[in-house]
Amino acid sequence: MARQYCVVCDDDIGDRVDAIAREYELTEQEVIRQLLRQALADSDD
Repeated sequence: MARQYCVVCDDDIGDRVDAIAREYELTEQEVIRQLLRQALADSDD
């Protein structure tokens, strides 16, 4: 079962997420999802 989380970001981080989303034609939610997955994968190393 999927879980939902709420993320609150400073304006500068939100702007970076928005920029990545536009660049890769993704939603902000998908950008955050991918960033979290990568961070968790990196922490396993």
